[in-house]
Amino acid sequence: MKRYSRTGLRIGTYGPIVLLLLALISALVPALIAAPEGHVLPGNASFLVQLWLGHGRILLPLLLFNAALILFGWRHYRALRAQIADRARAAARARTLAMRDPLTGFHNRRSLAESGAELLAHAAHRGRAMAMLLLDVDHFKNVNDIHGHAVGDGLLRSIAAEIARLAPPGAVMARLGGDEFACAFEIAHDDAAAAHAVAEGVVARLSQPLKADGTLVHTSISLGISISAPDCDTVDQLLRRADIAMYAAKQRGRNGVSWFDSSMEKALQKRSELESKMRQGIPAGEFEPYFEQQVDLATGRLSGFEVLARWNHPMLGHIPPTQFIPVAEETGLIGDLSFSVIRQALIEAREWDPELSISINLSPLQMRDPWLAQKLVKLLVETSFPGHRLEIEITETGLFDNLPLAQSIVGSLKNQGIRLALDDFGTGYSSLAHLRALPFDRIKIDKSFILSLLDNPESAAIVNAIARLGDNLSLPVTAEGVERADIENRLREIGVNKGQGWLYGHPMPISQVRRLLAERQLLPLSASGAAARQRG
Repeated sequence: MKRYSRTGLRIGTYGPIVLLLLALISALVPALIAAPEGHVLPGNASFLVQLWLGHGRILLPLLLFNAALILFGWRHYRALRAQIADRARAAARARTLAMRDPLTGFHNRRSLAESGAELLAHAAHRGRAMAMLLLDVDHFKNVNDIHGHAVGDGLLRSIAAEIARLAPPGAVMARLGGDEFACAFEIAHDDAAAAHAVAEGVVARLSQPLKADGTLVHTSISLGISISAPDCDTVDQLLRRADIAMYAAKQRGRNGVSWFDSSMEKALQKRSELESKMRQGIPAGEFEPYFEQQVDLATGRLSGFEVLARWNHPMLGHIPPTQFIPVAEETGLIGDLSFSVIRQALIEAREWDPELSISINLSPLQMRDPWLAQKLVKLLVETSFPGHRLEIEITETGLFDNLPLAQSIVGSLKNQGIRLALDDFGTGYSSLAHLRALPFDRIKIDKSFILSLLDNPESAAIVNAIARLGDNLSLPVTAEGVERADIENRLREIGVNKGQGWLYGHPMPISQVRRLLAERQLLPLSASGAAARQRG
């Protein structure tokens, strides 16, 4: 292309002169051919005058025609030259777009693979290693939702500028898509501290407010680090390990640095296998409701149950909720799992004594679903379960993200007669504000305060304060985690209305609940007979 451009410049400079000479020659040749036979060309200029006088009628049209051809050819040549230049610029721009992120100017994922491979080979040739940092902006979606996408784009540009400023010389930086960035650079094999220092510096700087499209935005990042090794000698492997480490940083609370180690990969594989089994197990009915008793402390009477999800895998046996609930929330399966268990519980409980209530604890993630109320009401209709016997428990964390949406959901549920309980009361930061903002029907004290009620003066003070608050607001109070009779007596003295916990029995499957209710004559005759047949 450069050679053509220099040639084009020479033609552009001397082209008109060359073409004019060619035109004169092409006009003279026919005239010379038409000269009288035997004429010898004179060596002086008078011949041209004689030739013009004798053959002017022929030369003039030829000269005009050739001049027109010259003008036409010259214009066509200039247009063609401009078109070639435009195409060259377009090709260069296409190459840039194919290799660079248009928002930040960083490499994209494709060009990171190429440039990163070159850096990795260069580091190996010099007997050095390559560090890969992978970072993700925490809660970036909130920035777009609150401030708009223009501010979100501005924030990404500001983050890219800070990464470029803090990265070592010769680093390869890339935006992998969305709010995910990578930074690769050389280090000595025994100098992991150098990589950690860069990572800590990036995390510290990006935890400070950044200007984004004229707006000051507070954010943070989670960062994972991997280093090249004999078993990790490609860019893809480094990125995968850094991604696993970054995920671990998010699991540890975000706004921090995490190094890759092999245990992370094993844990991720186990999590992936668990997710796959969950996707098969939910429609197969492997998740079932277990029921924890709730007792009226004043009378000792059974007043209802809280529904808990349990997983009985055909091959692995019972899998505790501490393992599958976090995976369900992270993968978006919590809604399907929850409604599968709720449906089974409502179908079973509709046959019980109508005085018995059912409490269901919703995940905070479910409170982000604008159709949650409609789904629950539809489930009540399909199972013919009366709304006034259902109590929905919401934790405070389920209200933080979008209080107006929570108010809309709660309003729709209350219209169907469904009751509302604020779960884990006392563990959040704005409990009183939420009690004012939403029409709760009950307060549930977190079991951490109940378990230490008799041993910790602070826990005792908190439980006493919550009991008085409930009494003043005419809100019944339920204590979770009642495991000892002396704790039950103390709660009764304080004025707590209900208790639930292992003192009254462990959570039970449907078959055991039927036997318990049949013994206490809390089942209709038909259901009671079925329970007796099961017992026999």
